[in-house]
Amino acid sequence: MTIELKAPTLPESVPDGTIATWYKNVGDTVSRDELLVDIETDKVVIEVVSPTDGVLKEIIKNTGDTIVSNEAIGSVDAGAAAAPAVSAAVASPATGSVGDSLASPAAKKLIEENALDEKSVVGSGKDGRITKEDVVNHMQTPAAPAAPVAPASQSPVSASVSTDGRTEERVPMSRLRAKVAERLLHATQTTAMLTTFNEVNMKPVMDIRTRYKDQFEKTHDGVRLGFMSFFVRACIEGLKRFPAVNASLDGKEIVYHGYQDIGVAVGSPRGLVVPVLRNADNMGLAQIEKSIREYGLKAQDGKLTIDELAGGTFTISNGGVFGSLLSTPILNPPQTAILGMHKIQERPMAVDGEVKILPMMYLALSYDHQMIDGKEAVQFLVTVKELLEDPTRLILEI
Repeated sequence: MTIELKAPTLPESVPDGTIATWYKNVGDTVSRDELLVDIETDKVVIEVVSPTDGVLKEIIKNTGDTIVSNEAIGSVDAGAAAAPAVSAAVASPATGSVGDSLASPAAKKLIEENALDEKSVVGSGKDGRITKEDVVNHMQTPAAPAAPVAPASQSPVSASVSTDGRTEERVPMSRLRAKVAERLLHATQTTAMLTTFNEVNMKPVMDIRTRYKDQFEKTHDGVRLGFMSFFVRACIEGLKRFPAVNASLDGKEIVYHGYQDIGVAVGSPRGLVVPVLRNADNMGLAQIEKSIREYGLKAQDGKLTIDELAGGTFTISNGGVFGSLLSTPILNPPQTAILGMHKIQERPMAVDGEVKILPMMYLALSYDHQMIDGKEAVQFLVTVKELLEDPTRLILEI
């Protein structure tokens, strides 16, 4: 019985997808729930598995082809077994019995003297018989190196070598990376984007982390206390006080959200993704840290779902993990603002008339000036700074 393979049902926000990689060839044996093909969309990579045990009968949509929801992409022959490989003895010409040599006595002697593989010599005689001249020609012809076989998951690569020996490779841009590039370009062209900066003394947060990290990890089943949860909580309080920073632009209308869904920018092998912490206002530090870690692991494995990436009212991007000291993050439309975190670096600071060495971090808030006034943006960033420099205020909500 032949079972049709269909693309999954895509959400309304994802009109189509692209066949990224087939992991099986026609005629290969497949098992139930075994991964057959990856479908890449603008947001995530969707895996399609075999519905039954059998043999992959047909591939309708090849790598690079565009598909839509529930479109047929192949078929599986249920319960069938792969055809056994034809043995060399059966495949050999009928003129000789199994085990007989196709080389003439003179050619066979020359092959043995030079330790050659008889199967690699092409015979020009009757019925493929190998002559002495064939062996001599074979020894005089340099062997061509075997062409490297690309892994099934690798994109087609076009390599070229110039006359002076310099190489170039052309790799097709993934659909996800192309979509990210399109959105970033759209943000810079359609928004009045402006960035305001401040710096925060991270010592109070670092002291709390040093003092309680072991107890925190033990209490919360291995969840580690990081800096991101403090920033998420500080941003939530800031968003409550300045709703415009938590708003979205829908045509000519401003949508003020009565909730805080915080997107956390995460790098992945396929491109930048922004999974969302839903109703982050109701999450404690441990739950925030756990969710961010799970999202990070899923991003590396390409396991994030479309629902986990959809929406978001505000985004936090942490370039500091890669060593960035200062940057201007680009908006994530239709959101109106994004916070950029950076590297913690010790610097001399004036404190009560004295110079002290403190662990400082630059903060950058990019915002759409069409919707947010400079006053609101600066006050929001100052609020985040004050809450982080006195974390007790996060608990007291003051």
